[in-house]
Amino acid sequence: MNSENPSAGVPHQRRKRYAGKNPRKFAEKYKELDPLKYPEMQQHVAQSGKTPAGTHISVMPAECLAALQLVSGQCGVDATLGYGGHARKILEIIGEKGFLLGLDVDPYEIGRTELRLREAGYGADVFQAQQSNFAGIAKALAAKGKSAVDFIFADLGCSSMQIDNPQRGFTFKDHGPVDMRLNPARGISAGEWLKRTPVDAVEKIFMENADEPQAGKLAQGLAGRDFVDTLELAREIARLSGDASGDTTRRVFQALRIAVNDEFGALEAFLRICPDCLCSGGRLAILTFHSGEDRRVKKAMKKGLTEGVYASISDDVIVATAEERRANPRAIPAKLRWAIKA
Repeated sequence: MNSENPSAGVPHQRRKRYAGKNPRKFAEKYKELDPLKYPEMQQHVAQSGKTPAGTHISVMPAECLAALQLVSGQCGVDATLGYGGHARKILEIIGEKGFLLGLDVDPYEIGRTELRLREAGYGADVFQAQQSNFAGIAKALAAKGKSAVDFIFADLGCSSMQIDNPQRGFTFKDHGPVDMRLNPARGISAGEWLKRTPVDAVEKIFMENADEPQAGKLAQGLAGRDFVDTLELAREIARLSGDASGDTTRRVFQALRIAVNDEFGALEAFLRICPDCLCSGGRLAILTFHSGEDRRVKKAMKKGLTEGVYASISDDVIVATAEERRANPRAIPAKLRWAIKA
């Protein structure tokens, strides 16, 4: 063996071939996961009506911007930064004299999104990212020396990057840990939650978080058990429910995700503090994807209008166009509401 070249004599290993136009396994989608190197793959997948792996297509961007009524030089918060699609469009309007604070609870994605926006030309003078649940918006603003802003935007949907990656535990289409935490460093996993939680509490969560018609039967069969991975959990849900379509499994996974991340509790705290974080005439726009979220947003905005906290709120819920729903199926359940601070 050549001591000066340890790799001498080691046969060259060719990179694994890309498994077809749309590989099923997340780990094989290296072309989709490297958009700068393989832009044609991103375009190909997007044109087929799907979201490229590891990315996220912003929902109702035009409607969200219309609700915010942005102008150059404004200061605001994107309370759920995600992939940064909405943030980038906001930054294009508020310009170099404006400022956007992006919040996200996910420690894995926030750094990647910040890097993308830096590479797009947005420096720290106009955009900064901070890892925080949106319920901590007041504290996050105070840390930047601000008490109130011109606008607040929140997209409450779970990002495609999180859903796509089986290692996060949000999907039941591949092997992965039964985790589902937006911030894996906080709280307990969905699997641990199921193992620890009594049957009646699990049934309540399935009903409140997903309107699951078989909540009782599923709670009896799942509570107290220890599942190896997401596929094992999905198979047991299908067996207990007799539903092979995946609809019941989707609802149960949603209910568990909402529970382990205390999504409704965080949303209620966010809705309470938002008026205090807006300047007079400031605008709040919230995009929801779940009936429980929309009910809470609608109730809070109506209460704010009645009490004189808000001068105006959206008369009706705003939904995605038929064209967008066809192009991006994840926009189908989206509902947008807005409010203006008195």
